[in-house]
Amino acid sequence: MDKERKYNNIIVSKRRLSKGTYEFWIINELVSKNAQPGQFVILRTSEKSERIPITIADTNDDKFRIVVKAVGKSTTELCMKNVGEPFYDVVGPLGKPSEINYYGEVVVVGGGVGIAAVLPIAKALKKVGNVVKVILGAKSSEEVILKDEFTFADKLIICTDDGSEGIKGTVVDGMIREFEISKPNVFWSVGPARMMERTSFVALEHNIPIWVSLNAIMVDGTGMCGGCRVLLRRKEENTVSEEIKYVCVDGPEFDGRFVDWDSFIRRLQQYKEEEKKAFEKFIEEVGDLSWL
Repeated sequence: MDKERKYNNIIVSKRRLSKGTYEFWIINELVSKNAQPGQFVILRTSEKSERIPITIADTNDDKFRIVVKAVGKSTTELCMKNVGEPFYDVVGPLGKPSEINYYGEVVVVGGGVGIAAVLPIAKALKKVGNVVKVILGAKSSEEVILKDEFTFADKLIICTDDGSEGIKGTVVDGMIREFEISKPNVFWSVGPARMMERTSFVALEHNIPIWVSLNAIMVDGTGMCGGCRVLLRRKEENTVSEEIKYVCVDGPEFDGRFVDWDSFIRRLQQYKEEEKKAFEKFIEEVGDLSWL
């Protein structure tokens, strides 16, 4: 394979993991050779498309893997791409890697497509000798993706909203049950914002660090635009200190105990109406997407 081929961002593999959720392997040796757990790329499907930040789920030789759920116009366009097609551009790896060290006992929590994001983190934590317990959550058994790839974990707990597999409930229910058995030294939690917020509250209650990967709205990914800013708030005795950080260059991982979740979630929803209109127009153009 020549040099040009190794950097052309062509999709070489596509697999449907669950309804509306797809795995892609993409050729880009620069990303695959340099990516570390916790980092992400920014993709564009075409010249005029939105820039989409997505966590790197794995690497292999000159390829890297992403997992995407179709939730709006841009992610649906991405999921509609096929093997042999290129992305218009790929920027990465971006962000700071996860702090992989020996901690002792670690609990790694993944919800929805966040399961793909925690997979390389959990592997790396296990590789350096940690006892790694993994809690995976989704609405139903069919949506618990990649669970067969967590066989290395010392313990695997599945939580489903409908009770079709494992614990009937959320990953928070799984966390609380694990606390009854033993107290971990650190958490990782990646998934929807509300899930990360709730798991962070549990960690705060027990005063245990919890690394969350913030899925902020992002434009350039280099700290220039300020669109992905997040407020961290720390309480020390009778004082409260506040600090602005940027997800793209200071993150994407932060200790969830100190994230101002209200302001973060408000920022995620600020273009909700515009996104809805764009998606409705897209549906009118492409037709029925129930097959996705």
